[in-house]
Amino acid sequence: MTTHVKKPALRNLRLALWAAAIALVIAPAGALVWRAYTPAQVPKITSSGEATIRSEFSLVDHTGRAVTEADFAGKWQLVFFGFTFCPDICPTTLAYMGSVLDLMGEQADEVVPLFITVDPERDTPEVMAEYVAAFHPDLVGLTGTEEQIAQAASNFRTWYERMEDASAPDGYMMAHAGHMYLMRPDGRFEAVFQEQDQSPETMAAAVLQAMQAQ
Repeated sequence: MTTHVKKPALRNLRLALWAAAIALVIAPAGALVWRAYTPAQVPKITSSGEATIRSEFSLVDHTGRAVTEADFAGKWQLVFFGFTFCPDICPTTLAYMGSVLDLMGEQADEVVPLFITVDPERDTPEVMAEYVAAFHPDLVGLTGTEEQIAQAASNFRTWYERMEDASAPDGYMMAHAGHMYLMRPDGRFEAVFQEQDQSPETMAAAVLQAMQAQ
């Protein structure tokens, strides 16, 4: 049976996750504290596989509306694949994405954050709607059939796999990559990020730099 998280708990999830993340970062070593509080240079964005990574999909958003990449034409996209039952990577990364967008100020209006589930069996539009609301008001949750999800993942050159686990909800978990893809307004690949590689401030600066260079 699918377990739904109550809305008050979801609203507090993002704050709690960041408090825990900060504690984990500053506890192990003073060097990491120095990195967190020392202004970092904007990382050089490296692009690879630009011809093969592309924003192409036919899915259903968290309101139940059928959408394709054409519905977001003219906007930058920040895309992450995951699932709502994910115990760590997904909520942490989505909270991080929300912070990046907040740090971008008004220019975040030019970016559509997309969360594409790799677990459509459980992640219905209703489940996605409740989940994405916990992280950022602009976050769009996308689901679909198994075939539609597989095609979208293939177009982004990402991977996922169902892992049977008797201790997990419904007896399985989903293994998946933890990348955030920055896609240009024309759907082409610009850059890829991972949450643990830089602070939200550094990633926000890198995204703004890419946008200004266009």
